[in-house]
Amino acid sequence: MLLYCVPKFSLVGSKFSVRTRVGIDGMKIIETHNEEYPHTFQVSGKERTLELQALQNTIEAFQQRNETFRNAIAKEYEDMPIELGKRAPRWIRDNEVTMCMKCKEPFNALTRRRHHCRACGHVVCWKCSDYKAHLEYDGNKLNKVCKDCYHVIIGCTDSEEKKKKGILEIESAEVSGNSVICSFLQYMEKSKPWQKAWCVIPKQEAVVLYMYGAPQDVKALATIPLLGYTVDDTPRSADLPHSFKLTQSKSVHSFAADSEELKQKWLKVIHLAVKGETSECQNELQVSLEEQPESSRTSEC
Repeated sequence: MLLYCVPKFSLVGSKFSVRTRVGIDGMKIIETHNEEYPHTFQVSGKERTLELQALQNTIEAFQQRNETFRNAIAKEYEDMPIELGKRAPRWIRDNEVTMCMKCKEPFNALTRRRHHCRACGHVVCWKCSDYKAHLEYDGNKLNKVCKDCYHVIIGCTDSEEKKKKGILEIESAEVSGNSVICSFLQYMEKSKPWQKAWCVIPKQEAVVLYMYGAPQDVKALATIPLLGYTVDDTPRSADLPHSFKLTQSKSVHSFAADSEELKQKWLKVIHLAVKGETSECQNELQVSLEEQPESSRTSEC
C-alpha cells in the first residue's frame, strides 16, 4: 500500500504519522495539468485519490532511474474508467472552473458557492449537490453527490439530462484533450476590458476557436468561426508585445499570449484555419508541435 504521511512534531519516536493508506491493487497514476501548480500527478486508489506535487529535482531523479514511472503518468485521466462510488474521484480544483459543472450557472461568493461531488469530484453549486448516496469507497456512508451521480448510483435516469448539447455546451476538457492547440490567452473584444480565457481549437473543428473561462468549464463563453478572418500580428502596444488581432467586417477580436513563442504557435494554426485548411495541414502542424522539446510545450495540451 501507499502511505500518505504528515510531519509529526515530536522530540522522540517517529517523525511522521500516517494520514491515509491507499492499496496498490487497482491503483492508477495519471498526469495532471494545472497552471498554478506545476509538476503534479494523481494517484488514484479505491480508498482515496491524491493529487501530489513533486519537486523538480525529484522528477528528474525518477525519470533517470525509473522509465516505467514516465510511462505510467502518460496515461490521460479521461482514459480511466469511471467507477462511481467504488473509487475515490479526483477533485477538480476550484480555480479550474468558473461555473457549475452541471447547471452551467456562474459561481459567486454569496448565492452560488462551490461544492464538490464526492462521487465524481466535479465542482458544482449547492442546488446541484443537494443529493446523498452511499459510496462504497467510503464504507458505504452517505455522502453529498451531484444530481447526475445520484441517478447513476441508485440506477434511475433523468429525462432532462437527455437534451441535446448546444454548440456552446461542449466541455472544455473534452475539446482540450483532442485539440490542435489550447492555452490561456488574454482576450479583448472591441472596447471591452481584457480578460483571461482558456482558448481551444479542436481537431474536429479546426476552423473554430472556443473560449472558456477556465480549463474545466462545461460551457464556452463564445466561439469564433475563423474562416475568412484577417490576421494582424502587429503588437497593440509596448504593454502587450505578444498580441495579435483577428478582423472580419466589423468584428474585431484581440488576443495576447504570455510569450512570443506561444504567440507564433497560435498564429501558425490560425493562418491555416482562416483559409479553411484543416485535415492533413493541421495534422502535420500538430505533429511538429508535439516533436518540440517538452519545455517549450508547457502551455499546450
